[in-house]
Amino acid sequence: MKTRTHRDGDGGLGVEDFAVLDLCRSERTGYPEVVYCAGKTVEQAEAIITRMRGAGLPVLGTRADPVLADRVGSRFPEAEYDELARTLTIGGVCAKDERQGLVAVVAAGTSDLGAAREAARTAEFFGSAVDLISDVGVAGIHRLFARLDRIKKARVVVAVAGMEGALAGVIAGLVPAPVIALPTSVGYGAAFGGISALLGMLTSCAPGISVVNIDNGFGAGYQANLINKLASPSPTAS
Repeated sequence: MKTRTHRDGDGGLGVEDFAVLDLCRSERTGYPEVVYCAGKTVEQAEAIITRMRGAGLPVLGTRADPVLADRVGSRFPEAEYDELARTLTIGGVCAKDERQGLVAVVAAGTSDLGAAREAARTAEFFGSAVDLISDVGVAGIHRLFARLDRIKKARVVVAVAGMEGALAGVIAGLVPAPVIALPTSVGYGAAFGGISALLGMLTSCAPGISVVNIDNGFGAGYQANLINKLASPSPTAS
């Protein structure tokens, strides 16, 4: 069987064959489009990223694998790949020393770090300063109390947990900032791939919690950045 592939002038796939890029999204929302790499071929994801860079846009690719990272890195040496978070970044909305406010990303256990780091890398990409705090689950709640001073400095907290997902409710009862609950698929059989954590977070009696989908570190990081930026002074303010 013969496979036909259209190629554009730079030797990559023609993006118009399979994707319509939203190159003007930053003009509407303040932030560029993000590339969800899972489900795309390496060639498709690489072509999209290349076209975005050609338009002068910073790139955040989520659920990227090492093969794609190597391909993109050979073309763009400034690209950064976080294997645990599965994020691929080229540039960012602002320089690292211009990141604003503070987002605390708090992971219940080491097993939750993949989703936690995706949230952290996302918030950083969009311009927030981030403090990633790991292994403070309620099974050893003294570990959480020992880090409360750091968590209370944040304008918004992302609480990342699997199992029964209790961490979000506990943090919401201890800090004045809004809490974004990020359930993970970590846990034994009755955790149902994160559904138990999701339902526990949705039904928490602690006020001030919003919940994103299972393992959706990108969604949590994006939302946290939006909340964080609301509290930041406008660059045009006098």
